[in-house]
Amino acid sequence: MKLGIIGLPQAGKKNLYQLVTGKPVSASADKRGEILGVADMRDARFDQLVKMYSPAKVAPARIEIQLLPKIEETTIRDGAIFKDIVSLDAICHLVRGFSDDNIYHLKGSVDPHRDIEFVNAELVLHDLLFIEKRLERIEKSEKKHDAKAAAEEEALLLKLRSHLENDQHLRTLSLGQEEEKAILSYPFITRKQMLIVLNTDDSGADKRDAANELAAAYAPLGLEVMQLAARLEAEIVELDDDAARQEFMADAGIAEPGLNVLSALAIKTLGLISFFTVGEDEVRQWQLKAGSTAPVAAGVIHSDFEHGFIRAEVIKHQDLVSLGSEAEVKKNGKLMVMGKDYIVEDGDVIHFLFNN
Repeated sequence: MKLGIIGLPQAGKKNLYQLVTGKPVSASADKRGEILGVADMRDARFDQLVKMYSPAKVAPARIEIQLLPKIEETTIRDGAIFKDIVSLDAICHLVRGFSDDNIYHLKGSVDPHRDIEFVNAELVLHDLLFIEKRLERIEKSEKKHDAKAAAEEEALLLKLRSHLENDQHLRTLSLGQEEEKAILSYPFITRKQMLIVLNTDDSGADKRDAANELAAAYAPLGLEVMQLAARLEAEIVELDDDAARQEFMADAGIAEPGLNVLSALAIKTLGLISFFTVGEDEVRQWQLKAGSTAPVAAGVIHSDFEHGFIRAEVIKHQDLVSLGSEAEVKKNGKLMVMGKDYIVEDGDVIHFLFNN
């Protein structure tokens, strides 16, 4: 699964990319516009399990992160930015919320709401232009193709266009199964899930209030919003001592590292959940499409597990942590034995039994 970082110039996209991937952007990759890396997802639940089991190997969940060219007149005009966005599974729009006289702003001042509106308008326009081109093609070729199919597609496209013209994104439009299938191959950007990250210079209450206001404003568009002080987070990550990191966070008023929040929202934005497998040999975090059954989850580990699935022994993460061991979980009747119909929940700790 691939999450792409987009945004206006000087929003801090390279800093965010380096923060989440742990790797700087090379000059050659930046010039080519081919900046793709892998990020370990930060999850306090995973860290707790690692402390409990002290395994020989740890394997956090990972997702691909692509840093896209900055959104400006040249990339909008030649369409390059949109071609890259179409290939993504979800979008992370980094918005500047920090003031720095040494770093210019494309629009002359810091205004997150204005910047979000500008980017959203460009994404909506992209989808509208595609619809217009498609409608023109249908009109020109309707005599050569199935008239009924052409009429159905035209009606669907007009429905989509009307939604977009009301300043709505296509992700908020409910479609039937056949309608979903009909537009599956179309390059609609506003159908993709999107996360907005407000990049601030600190994590003070006023910054959190600004993020909350944006979250309320863009909830109708189905957008997740969070606040992250990228520079501050980078300083925290560089600290080797855990106690020092905790003290730094406390002084800065940070209840939970922004990277943890970003990781959780990134996974949610991609339509995924996490489950865990544990033991002294390895503690691993797995990604799974939300709403999947236990056999499907087993298949994420190995296809043989899904085909030979017998049952899943499930422990809720909080039960395992609070009780302290699997033995105590069993003693307290908290171990659940689940069959093929069980829908895996986020945070489940699972041991699968299967036929070879």
